[in-house]
Amino acid sequence: MKFGRKTGKDDEAAAKPDPETGEPAVDVGAARSGRGKGRARTPSPRRGYLDGQMLIAMPSMGDDRFSRSVIYICAHSSDGAMGIIVNQPASNISFADLLVKLDVIPASDLIELPSSAGGVKVLKGGPVETERGFVLHSNDFFIENSTLPIDDGICLTATLDILKAIARGDGPANAVLALGYAGWAPGQLESEIHQNGWLHCSADAELVFGKDNDAKYNKALKKIGIDIGMLSGEAGHA
Repeated sequence: MKFGRKTGKDDEAAAKPDPETGEPAVDVGAARSGRGKGRARTPSPRRGYLDGQMLIAMPSMGDDRFSRSVIYICAHSSDGAMGIIVNQPASNISFADLLVKLDVIPASDLIELPSSAGGVKVLKGGPVETERGFVLHSNDFFIENSTLPIDDGICLTATLDILKAIARGDGPANAVLALGYAGWAPGQLESEIHQNGWLHCSADAELVFGKDNDAKYNKALKKIGIDIGMLSGEAGHA
């Protein structure tokens, strides 16, 4: 399990396909700004890009890894896209287990964890870098040079400091921890949308942080007025 922002040579490696999955490993900062590496800044709307939006897999999705998936897009630009699947729970591991595994707290302190920490869900964020952790969280928590504001009050942090804060009870009001992420090469996501692989809708806190993962797919479809029983693999996106 890895936490921490890539820098230097690792940033260059992040633009190459993941050796295990073959999926593109997109540098978040580069994709957010569209200008290569650099310090994260508060985002502004950019025509044609889906930062802060939700992707919804069409029933015709041929990749089982994304079947009925709902993905929060953290970064999207001409350099590619990166997102976190928010409705697929990680199996056989809890947030408390990860705190111990990462030496954030000793096992003997588990009983003293605040209730807010116990409520943090661990998700399968996507097929790229599945041993790397990412925390999507509300914007009431910020670490200088580590937290990336995305949109609509949602931020992304990938350092151990946020886990330590959550374990102390000083973390964000809402958070989910994702293992891995979904990545797209330049133009790939746009192509998949045009081929009717994805719908998209606006994000909200319930879709990102809600406890009922099974309900998120239908909720996302309802936001754009679609009944799952009537949905086909034909054209259209929101």
